[in-house]
Amino acid sequence: MATQCDIAVRFHAPPADLARFFTTFYRVEITVAHGERVADALQPEWGNLRFFTGDLPVTRSVSGDEVRGADFVPTGPSTSLLEFTLGNTRIWGIGLLPLGWSTFIGSPADQMANRAFDGRAEPAFAPFVPLADELTGSAECESREYDRLVAFFRHEAPRHGPEDPRIQAIHAMLLEEDLPDVATLAERTGLNQRTLERISHRAFGFSPKLLLRRQRFMRSLAAFMVQPDARWSGSIDGRYCDQSHFVRDCHAFLGMAPSEYAAMDHPVMASFLRERLRLHGSPVQTLDSPGRG
Repeated sequence: MATQCDIAVRFHAPPADLARFFTTFYRVEITVAHGERVADALQPEWGNLRFFTGDLPVTRSVSGDEVRGADFVPTGPSTSLLEFTLGNTRIWGIGLLPLGWSTFIGSPADQMANRAFDGRAEPAFAPFVPLADELTGSAECESREYDRLVAFFRHEAPRHGPEDPRIQAIHAMLLEEDLPDVATLAERTGLNQRTLERISHRAFGFSPKLLLRRQRFMRSLAAFMVQPDARWSGSIDGRYCDQSHFVRDCHAFLGMAPSEYAAMDHPVMASFLRERLRLHGSPVQTLDSPGRG
């Protein structure tokens, strides 16, 4: 399996009237050496819609999904690695913030968490199939296709009920690095814990406790991934009690020890995260603020 590839990526901030729904719209062109295929894995993230042209991916989720030959691959919010292989490919990606998922996807996030789908076959994603028919991902069409994405979400995509401002309030608090526990999250958002639990499952995909653990872990993982010579010891978030605590979370979220993950090739994700940090200011979706442009 080839382990080297070239990545050309451009991140487009959503316009101000859509910024509360999306992380970014991004166009990626991946060229794999000798026309072979490369293997990597997406890290825990929010939901995404991805449209492919070229050598289509094979995607495998921890839930047992295997998606082959699909040019439209939606994924739910995740707390685990999503493995993929692909070759020479162009991609349009759309990152859905929790409010975006709640607004544009008709199914509760927890029903699609840690899942990958053939978007043409899954009814919840049927409204987005017209985009799969139109997007080419070519550099020459980039500006026009970005405008098409914006117009689609402004005027054509169905919206599922009124927006719930509590989703953004929860999301904003999740980004606070000094947030110690679920009780404090409930207090700061002005919600009782039962309501917080219900909204978290519906819009975010997971319980508040698991979301707090994921945020802490992703701060550590992102710090490690964006520094080519980084060591885990210098990347571990201050909320961890000790290194063994971090190692347990690494097993929970990545399915392996930190040393095993560090020894793996990350030909797509390492480059992508560094470019995302450089161009967008945040290396991973889960560290994006709600409503940022």
